[in-house]
Amino acid sequence: MQMSDTREIKAPREVVWAAILDPEVLKQCVPGCTEMTGSPEDGFEATVVQKVGPVKATFKGQVVLSNRNEPESLTLSGEGKGGAAGFAKGSADVTLTAKGDELTELHYEVDAKVGGKLAQLGSRIIDGFAKKMADQFFTNLQDAVEGPTDPEEAPEAEGEAAEEGKKKGWFKRMVSS
Repeated sequence: MQMSDTREIKAPREVVWAAILDPEVLKQCVPGCTEMTGSPEDGFEATVVQKVGPVKATFKGQVVLSNRNEPESLTLSGEGKGGAAGFAKGSADVTLTAKGDELTELHYEVDAKVGGKLAQLGSRIIDGFAKKMADQFFTNLQDAVEGPTDPEEAPEAEGEAAEEGKKKGWFKRMVSS
């Protein structure tokens, strides 16, 4: 299955690039990721728990960053084995284009494959799940870098909303300090 999309992130290209290379950012961006260790140079080891249709599985695998052309483009490739559930693997070619000093256009092209019990679920379920995972990853990345859209939103929010406000933009605040 293949898909592509483009997003505009309100941050300099170098900040977005640094976020993609950061294991903490990647851990928070990958839906269902419970563990992420490693480095951009050597690759990352990840554990991801996901439910696809009626099949729930824990995938253990690697994420490798290749074709790095700092700060313009790279390829994120991952492969995970979920035991009896099967396997999932895919890659995303990511291109970052500066649109002024404080705006970055992020374009991605994803290619994903599954096998084992997961493949038996049918292409409609798998395609929908893969699209949802890719969208969620890049939405999480955008949230980690951009922060809340309304600067007054986070401090006055209560409970879960305040917690969400703290999470959004945490990477951009960290590298700007």
